[in-house]
Amino acid sequence: FLPDSCCDCCSVSEKSFFFILLPGLQEVVVVIQSQRNSYHARRSEQRKEEILQQAAEEGKGRPVVVLLHELTEYEGDWSILPALPHLFATYGQLASWFIFVEEETRLRLAALLRVLHRYPEHEEWFLGRGLHDDGASIIHHYAFSEDPSSFTYPDPSAGWAVSKPLLKRLAVRLQHESLKSDFTIDLHHEIALYVWEEGNGPKLTAVPEFCSQMRDNCATSFTTFLPDCGEPVPKTDVFVAVKTCHKFHHDRVPVVRATWEKDAGFLEFYSDVSDSSIPTISLGVPNTERGHCGKTFAIMRRFLSGAVPRADWLLIVDDDTLVSLSRLRMLLRCYDSREAVSLGERYGYGLLHKGYSYTTGGGGMVLSRVAVSRLMSSGCSCHSDDAPDDMVIGRCFTSLGVPITHSPLFHQARPDDYSGKLISSQQAISFHKHWNVDPLAVYKHWLKDDLPRDEL
Repeated sequence: FLPDSCCDCCSVSEKSFFFILLPGLQEVVVVIQSQRNSYHARRSEQRKEEILQQAAEEGKGRPVVVLLHELTEYEGDWSILPALPHLFATYGQLASWFIFVEEETRLRLAALLRVLHRYPEHEEWFLGRGLHDDGASIIHHYAFSEDPSSFTYPDPSAGWAVSKPLLKRLAVRLQHESLKSDFTIDLHHEIALYVWEEGNGPKLTAVPEFCSQMRDNCATSFTTFLPDCGEPVPKTDVFVAVKTCHKFHHDRVPVVRATWEKDAGFLEFYSDVSDSSIPTISLGVPNTERGHCGKTFAIMRRFLSGAVPRADWLLIVDDDTLVSLSRLRMLLRCYDSREAVSLGERYGYGLLHKGYSYTTGGGGMVLSRVAVSRLMSSGCSCHSDDAPDDMVIGRCFTSLGVPITHSPLFHQARPDDYSGKLISSQQAISFHKHWNVDPLAVYKHWLKDDLPRDEL
């Protein structure tokens, strides 16, 4: 794997020595960022088998392949940082490199070894395909807003890698200090910040062979964010609940009606007042400026009652959330509605200290009927009407052992708040907020699907 020029003057014994030093696959740990939901567990197990089969065919050693959701019993391991001390303690003696990939990331092991051979394993390395913000981003707390391109973070779909010396230092550091924020919002940006350590650690080294799309020299590539699991679930399998209030009846509600409402089988607007012109339904819960926990729990009670058509899935969104229901129905075909499923964009609170995960409300919360039933029968409730509904529900599900299932297609913020390189490769399901954007244009550009040819 060394260029010929490196060894033109080497003896045979010296060349052999160089090749002995080069790591094989047995020194590589591949961490698949798997999830506990049955669909994702199956997909990650399939990816693990593919990697091990490829390794057997290559004959260059056998990597360790770890399914992240099986590493420990702690669900918060998905945020990576809490898992690093355990990863190092378990595999640090034998491994030189730790590669983190999504369940839909494909590896070409021979190409991966060629990449790793370029970087001395005794040094600290943080490798990946670099993303950067295109402008000031609220989800990154406006970090580096004066020069967004100055800080890069790894594209999760392309995978990323750390050398053992870096992992060791991070593992030790994590055991002796707290994070600056209790919230995990954008995982890979926050990991890059933690690794960089305000200039005391390495920045991400861009590796052209870490790819989001397959090219000839790629060591990694990505298949899809929206898997094909068959025909979309019927419209009538999804009940849509839109949270609104009187002051937004004349600006936000018309946007919903002009864009994605027509794709819903069953949809109701829930407000603090009844308005027959829309219509809206008042659930007897006063409007709150934040939180909306009381309203959301009232929606879930109504969903289980005979007052609305029976459906397998409940989607709860804000009145300034834009949604592609057709893509959501495609995604839901992958999941078993007979399971307790909580699906959306996953955030975390206090995960370094055994906290909990939750589905962000602005991006849309998707719950199976079984999940809603388990939650409502558990006795879990709001401590106040204005408590944060998404966080309360997440804490409840954590106590019930119901995993929070993540999809990067749901978005708590606007398109401009994400790296254009990342979201341009997605088929997004939702975006949130009308602030400083034209919501009709956002829907048309990012979420509206053209009709199939036979429907034109």
